Amino acid sequence: MSATIQSIEAILVDIPTIRPHKLSMTTMGVQSMVIVRMKDSDGIEGLGEATTIGGLAYGAESPESVKLTIDTYFKPQLIGQPSENINTLRVMLNRSTRGNNLAKSAIETALLDLQGKRLNRPVADLLGGAVHQHIPVLWTLASGDTAKDIQEALGLIETRRHCDFKLKIGSRPLMDDVRHVAAIKDAVGESASVRVDVNQAWDESTAAKGMAELQAAGIDLVEQPTPMKDYAALVRLADKFHLPILADEAVADAKDLYTLAAAGFSGAVAMKIAKAGGPARALEQATVAQAAGIGLYGGTLLEGTIGSVAALHAWSTLETLHWGTEMFGPLLMKDDIVVQPLNFHDNGVDLPTGPGLGIEIDEDKLAHYRRQA
Repeated sequence: MSATIQSIEAILVDIPTIRPHKLSMTTMGVQSMVIVRMKDSDGIEGLGEATTIGGLAYGAESPESVKLTIDTYFKPQLIGQPSENINTLRVMLNRSTRGNNLAKSAIETALLDLQGKRLNRPVADLLGGAVHQHIPVLWTLASGDTAKDIQEALGLIETRRHCDFKLKIGSRPLMDDVRHVAAIKDAVGESASVRVDVNQAWDESTAAKGMAELQAAGIDLVEQPTPMKDYAALVRLADKFHLPILADEAVADAKDLYTLAAAGFSGAVAMKIAKAGGPARALEQATVAQAAGIGLYGGTLLEGTIGSVAALHAWSTLETLHWGTEMFGPLLMKDDIVVQPLNFHDNGVDLPTGPGLGIEIDEDKLAHYRRQA
């Protein structure tokens, strides 16, 4: 007789960041997460996480709405269901609930962790098997202060923790941003790759001028320069410059990526398990991208360790991550709620070993950072 889902708990957790994290639409000082704890009738527990950037400043879901969705809509449907048929449960939730992909990703992650523990296999095995045990990770320089960002970058290069950097721009006048980026690229030279993330802040004409300047400064990649659904602008800009564009907010799932590819987009895509609705759904994007000749990049919503590990298990199954990953979320936080933090070294991170996600909750830390109602 198969095990059934007995309980689901969605817990709000708030952890301060090591420094203010500045984006075009908001500045973060605390990361808020929803931690999902799902137990089956055999007493096995699966863990999941849903995280947003700056609450509703970034997208349509907030940590509070994710918890509400899970408690009010998902939990009554899932309790008593067999836990091993993840596809059946995914179809059931998709039929009953539109959107809410962050909440769905947390549930799918918990189900995968539960199944991996039951079978004594890592989540990567459930997704086809890991090709890589060490995965490249870049670091985002987002203090907004040029001198601080240069000092931070040079220190990370020296210790071999990171050799690729992304800069958050778009909140200041265009040429102020360009000078900031160019100074950092000049300081790190050829020892590091420098990319920028505009977070949709430019219109097409501003993006054209900005990309020309960034291309001349030796920048390697520009992420989502224009508004998310302006596919035509992304295609025109990709045709105009040899500086590649990384589509992020424009692409939530495989259907979005197909639409963009069919319009003629060439460049790369930032896959995110939260946007797609779970690790398995994110890998559907990879299949479309590979067929269309679009580069792959493992994106983040600045998840903590649980969400980051879920993504890493997915990214580990891909032969080539053309632009690496940005699974540095745990490093941005002052503390962690897991017993064994991730091992970041040699410009990347090790994939945890062990069944399921391969991580364990630190009960004291979880209790400390849990939001009190």
